[in-house]
Amino acid sequence: MHDMTFEDRIAPFRWLDNEDGSAQVTLYASERYKRKLFKTRKREGFVGSGYDWESLARAFLGEKAPELQPAICFDPERLMFCAYSSDPDALRRFIVLLKEACENDRMIADIFSRTPPS
Repeated sequence: MHDMTFEDRIAPFRWLDNEDGSAQVTLYASERYKRKLFKTRKREGFVGSGYDWESLARAFLGEKAPELQPAICFDPERLMFCAYSSDPDALRRFIVLLKEACENDRMIADIFSRTPPS
């Protein structure tokens, strides 16, 4: 088995280095990633939009990586989640931790249960 690249490790999130030294990570709603998770709270208005992902990401940061909160900014749209930072290392740590949490169904469902609607 070959070693996974960083891009493979965070997929379906996508990484982009910006010319100014900052970085961003995106996820398009069309990926349908974690759709079942969002459906568990559909009655509250969750649909898996970029705004819903921002709410989940903020709850995740607050609970699991509060030290990264000052470095991570969000700019979602309805069809796209986007997080960015002038500190690419902090953003890299955030997205790896978030992706690992997303792959742990019990952990991400627990965090999501306390996520306020967007």
